[in-house]
Order: sequence, then C-alpha cells, then structure tokens
Amino acid sequence: MIVNKKARYEYEILRKWEAGIVLKGAEVKSVREGRVSFTNSFIRIKDGEVFLYNLHIASYFNSSQVDYDPKRERKLLLHKNEIKSLIGTLTQKRLTLIPLSVYFKEGKVKLEIGLAKGKRLYDKREKLKEKTVEKEIRRTLKRREKFK
Repeated sequence: MIVNKKARYEYEILRKWEAGIVLKGAEVKSVREGRVSFTNSFIRIKDGEVFLYNLHIASYFNSSQVDYDPKRERKLLLHKNEIKSLIGTLTQKRLTLIPLSVYFKEGKVKLEIGLAKGKRLYDKREKLKEKTVEKEIRRTLKRREKFK
C-alpha cells in the first residue's frame, strides 16, 4: 500500500471511496514496485467521468514503451450513482477530491480517494501542538513505569 501522507496533513478528509484505476501495460508492475508519487496529484470530474491528474507512476525498467508519460491523466472507475453523489457534494464550498492511497485488492490496482476540505494554517498548528503534548505525556508515563 502506497499512502499519500501529505494529504492528511493538508486536508481534513470528510468521506472516502474506493475506485479502480485504468492503467496501461507496465504501469501495474511499477505500482507493484511502489514507484508512485502523489506530489500535486488531484481528481476532477469531466463529462460525467472521474479523472486522476499528476499521479507520477515511474516507467518500468523492462518496458519497451518509448513515449511513456508518467503524469498522464488516468480514468477512475466508479459506479454512476457514486459519481452523481460526488458531483453533488463538490458543488459545496472549498471541497476537493484527492488521492489517499494506491493498493492491490484481489489482483487489481485500487485507489482510495477522499472528499477533502483544505485545512487552514492555524488548524495545522493546533494539530502539531496536540501531537507534541501527547508525545510528552507518553514520555513521562514511560519514565514513571521505568522507575517503579
């Protein structure tokens, strides 16, 4: 499983879906090797179909394909009623679709997508403060158990 770590830092995930992804030839082997980068990737709905943009899948080293574009747009496979609900929810303010992780399920490549709302800078700071406080609490509890 390849996870988009930055997505959970930058966005608040409201809802998740599992989608199939249309890949060509050796892209599946590259995904299996973990050669995927989520940097600046996003999802858009165009003409009633869902597309993934800027997901970098490196070319497979044994591939004979010469004109390979690692950041090409890729179609996502969702049910029609899921796409309709996505269109309805995306009309709300400041919501976007982002890829969360890529994984294999029963031999097929799946993409977990999330309906997300962008976090503000102060939200990120609050989260960091909470993490540091929790870390300190765990440290002190560990020290106390050591001395008992």
